[in-house]
Amino acid sequence: MSDDPPPLDRAALFSSLDRNGVRFVLVGGLAAQAHGATRATKDADICPEWSEANLARLATALTELDARLKIGESSLEVLEIAIDARTIHNIEIGAWRTAAGDVDVLLGIPSESRFHLTRYEQLAPNATELEVDELRVLVASLEDIIRSKEVAARDKDRAALPELRQLLHER
Repeated sequence: MSDDPPPLDRAALFSSLDRNGVRFVLVGGLAAQAHGATRATKDADICPEWSEANLARLATALTELDARLKIGESSLEVLEIAIDARTIHNIEIGAWRTAAGDVDVLLGIPSESRFHLTRYEQLAPNATELEVDELRVLVASLEDIIRSKEVAARDKDRAALPELRQLLHER
């Protein structure tokens, strides 16, 4: 498999998640775009509800999308493994290459420190249901997105912050 991901097909991804009843909050770059940000992103980041039943539904959706676990950054390896709730639960932060593009499945997003995560249960009440590619998707609040980028403090996160803060200010 090539190091280059297939183009992100948000409609196919969200349709599969919706069809399988996966409870999740969209986070990261796509969530920022849903709030009006213009920075490009190459993948989707989701924070699912971490119950065994929901992770089993997520496993079904990932299997439908022909998902393979991504390992490494500079020399990418893609592993074909059995995808089930236990696998997802044990990985906690999984990067998946799917037929609909790359998807990161996250236990949570950084909040107070890189080691303190805000999980689905805390994100969902503050999230907004927005239309993304003709499907209603629960999207993390702009405040939660900003906080996670401040804490993560990677170069790409710091670069995104001025626009996100401006969007928040305009509200």
